[in-house]
Amino acid sequence: MKIIKPAFAGTLESSDLQVRISPNPDGDIHIYLDSTVQKQFGRAIEKLIQEVLRSMGVSSAIVEVEDKGALDCVIKARVQAAVMRAAENNQIQWSKLS
Repeated sequence: MKIIKPAFAGTLESSDLQVRISPNPDGDIHIYLDSTVQKQFGRAIEKLIQEVLRSMGVSSAIVEVEDKGALDCVIKARVQAAVMRAAENNQIQWSKLS
């Protein structure tokens, strides 16, 4: 999926996160993570974000994430929603998202 415009998903409430995604003119993926649990789970969160992006076919994007202790299922859902909005894609391929 090609990221064509900036978009975001999520909130800054406790146990949630906000994902902002935008096109990257450099042609690769950059993830910037600010998390209340960064020391404990920072690498795992970044790995999950990479996996979701890969499964959705995103190869170029700038992803900014502010995490307030979200569970993996919330992280996955927020990244998916941001990608869908940024790609202006309304067709969900459920088999790729599971």
